[in-house]
Amino acid sequence: MKKPIVTLLLGAAFLTACGSGGSPSPPSATPAPSSSDKGSIAWGACTDLVGPDGKPATPGPGVECAKLPVPLDYAEPDGEKIDLALIRVKATGERLGSLVFNFGGPGASGVDTLATASAAFTKLGTRYDLVSFDPRGVDRSAGVRCGGTVGKLLAAGYGTDQDKLAAEFTAACEKDSGEVLPHVGTVNAAKDLDQMRVALGDDKLNYLGFSYGTHLGAVYATHFPKNVGRVVLDSAFDPTVTFEERAVIQAGGFDAAFEAFAADCVAQSCEIGASPANVEKNVLDLLEQLKTKPIKVGERELTYGLAQLAVITPLYAKQTWPVLEQSVAAARKGDGTMLLALADAYTGRRADGTYNTSMSSLMAINCADNSERPTAADVARMNTKIRKIFPILSVDGSPSACAHWPVPGDDKAKRIDATGSAPIVVVGGKGDPATPYEWATKLTDQLKTGILVTYEGEGHGAYLSGSQCVMGLVDAYLLDAELPRKGATCPA
Repeated sequence: MKKPIVTLLLGAAFLTACGSGGSPSPPSATPAPSSSDKGSIAWGACTDLVGPDGKPATPGPGVECAKLPVPLDYAEPDGEKIDLALIRVKATGERLGSLVFNFGGPGASGVDTLATASAAFTKLGTRYDLVSFDPRGVDRSAGVRCGGTVGKLLAAGYGTDQDKLAAEFTAACEKDSGEVLPHVGTVNAAKDLDQMRVALGDDKLNYLGFSYGTHLGAVYATHFPKNVGRVVLDSAFDPTVTFEERAVIQAGGFDAAFEAFAADCVAQSCEIGASPANVEKNVLDLLEQLKTKPIKVGERELTYGLAQLAVITPLYAKQTWPVLEQSVAAARKGDGTMLLALADAYTGRRADGTYNTSMSSLMAINCADNSERPTAADVARMNTKIRKIFPILSVDGSPSACAHWPVPGDDKAKRIDATGSAPIVVVGGKGDPATPYEWATKLTDQLKTGILVTYEGEGHGAYLSGSQCVMGLVDAYLLDAELPRKGATCPA
């Protein structure tokens, strides 16, 4: 559930997770009492859920929402508060406690994602209240908003002065969300998690994090090791890598995923190429054409940058490879509808043409978590390396929004050491394009208390890949406290 470099959103910041889009207004529920009272959250009806298609969604049975006030600035715990938006699917059997999810990002709405995806966790839901949230700076939780500049960025054609757009974007973020920008980031989100744990009435935090959610979980375990319960981190991220290292490593991951897709496509009478090399050439030729001749889709255009995002999106899971074949085939015939829809899903475009905060929240959190401020020369050097590895991800001409960011970042979220915590299960996939397997091995080592599970298959997110082996090991730990054996491996 981790996303790659964003060519449009300005170079060196990279996306790290798939998630459903959210809505700007908070869920309608009775305000929660103080989080210092054990089990104090006041749950109520969810009235503003948004589905993966960007349209309003109806909550299922047992689904409730709430707001939890937390300090805007933890240096002033009794000062101004912001509300975190929470969602819960109540346990259907004998309850062990709460299991908190973060589905990735940074920037994805956990409220909307759990509402949509809870059926995938039915077994866990027999013993746990399934809980998720919009992290600070995301959608309903003081979401970072930047005027209409996200849409403007995404609609920009190839050759546009993107440095100017980046400056406009960051200025709009400061204007609309200047109060919250200094207080987003993974360390503060980890502190919010502990506030949630107390308010949920749990002595320990039980947690399942995907992609960026593995970073949040690891930072939580670093700051609150004694409060760690049963924690699983799937599709692990190594927070110590630089912007350039992330970009280059992910380019390699997506290159491998594309090669696997192309080989599979050709083996099944591929519509977009007679050989894997031909498939890649035809996709690159399509992107090259879009640089000067975007495809009209109604009143909109499928641009080069949007098509890049669209091509990458189905590489996250083998199940969606046929969508990539069909979308590219249609675009080569002049119909960009499917590719544009993929790009819209990726960027959080709603049915009414507005965008959720996923892109702006992502930028705010990435810039907060890192002291790096890449220059144009840095991005150009990075792009030279990417072009050699996986030219589909080329970010030629894109600056870094963090270079313009109005708030300095720091590297506190890069420090991981959970010494003293309960064991933490880390799951890494050998064929994961977005969070390469090497990151899982490194995060396991950094935690000091990590236990690595290796998945030999394709795709981003092993638990939901269809592997009964992975699901069985994770469920055994979360439900029965049964740890995987050292060196546990699950076949593709």
